[in-house]
Order: sequence, then structure tokens, then C-alpha cells
Amino acid sequence: KELNIPVLCLSQLSRQVEQRDDKRPQLADLRESGAIEQDADVVMFIYREEYYLERKEPTPGSEDYQKWQEKMAKIHNVSEVIVAKQRHGPIGKVNLHFEGATTKFSNLAKKKIVANY
Repeated sequence: KELNIPVLCLSQLSRQVEQRDDKRPQLADLRESGAIEQDADVVMFIYREEYYLERKEPTPGSEDYQKWQEKMAKIHNVSEVIVAKQRHGPIGKVNLHFEGATTKFSNLAKKKIVANY
């Protein structure tokens, strides 16, 4: 606060998140979470459902495969930023466009936002 600059810290998640059906990270998944959660003004996570779904590809040609393809098309290049803690504001989720080749995040086109809700 004295220097009037933001400080960004990164942290690993514990492996607990991989054991759950819903892979969205939570505050409890932070390593040394007590200290981080206590000191941080804002805690945000990035979640990409596409990352997990592409690893569950069913056998091509099956009924499950067609459903999987439809779901993949719906979530392609969509990321979710989860604001898990914000000392001076609201918490919640924001969907963003994710370009994997350049690791770039940007606003989603309005058409894509409506399709996901």
C-alpha cells in the first residue's frame, strides 16, 4: 500500500482438486492456504473445462462421442476466472476467451457468452 503498486503472487494447488468430480479450484486447494488466504486482498483461479473434457474423449462413432463433440464445441476456447476472495468487492465467476497457442485471455464474443448460459 505504501508503494501504491500491485503485487501478484502465484501458488501451486494441492492435488485434492484432481480427486474431485468438479475440478474447479477452491481456496482450500491452495498450498499453505491459511497464510495466503489471510494475507491476500484478492484470490483468483483459472479453470478450463476443455482441458479436462478433452482427456475423456470417448470412442469415435459412439453416441457418447457425439455428445462429447457437442460439449467440446460449446466450451472450446472458454476459460473461467473464479474470484474466490476479494476483500473490497464481490466474488464470482467471469468467462473469458482463451487462445491456447499464445496463452492469451480476452473478452468472449457476446454470441459465445449467451450460448454458454
